[in-house]
Amino acid sequence: MRIGSLANALQSSTSGLTAERFRMDTISSNLANANTVARPGEDGYRRRSVVLNATDHGVQIESIVEDHERPCLKKVDWSNPFHDPATGEVTMSNVDPTMEMVDMISASRAYEANIAAFNSVKGMIGSALQIGKV
Repeated sequence: MRIGSLANALQSSTSGLTAERFRMDTISSNLANANTVARPGEDGYRRRSVVLNATDHGVQIESIVEDHERPCLKKVDWSNPFHDPATGEVTMSNVDPTMEMVDMISASRAYEANIAAFNSVKGMIGSALQIGKV
């Protein structure tokens, strides 16, 4: 394996670490807004997901997409200051905390895998440099 290809492996792992960290930040934001209530006449918080793209140089964050497929939850809560005066309904987010935790575990495992790959390549580079020493 050439040093150039090892440098590419380091770059790929680094871009993967950045992408998975961004995914974890987005998931954290979803979890933080899971129980938020929208003001009357407004839509609730929409779950966001990160779209990643594979390139020759690693992983690239392509976009953040809001989930408009699943409707926001509605529940009757007359005590909430943001309830609809006619129906007593409040509009909640469409975030499912269980799904977010599964996604968080997935992102965390991918992050750990990128750390392992990075450390492995770093060890290979160190070993290659030791070969030249006599």
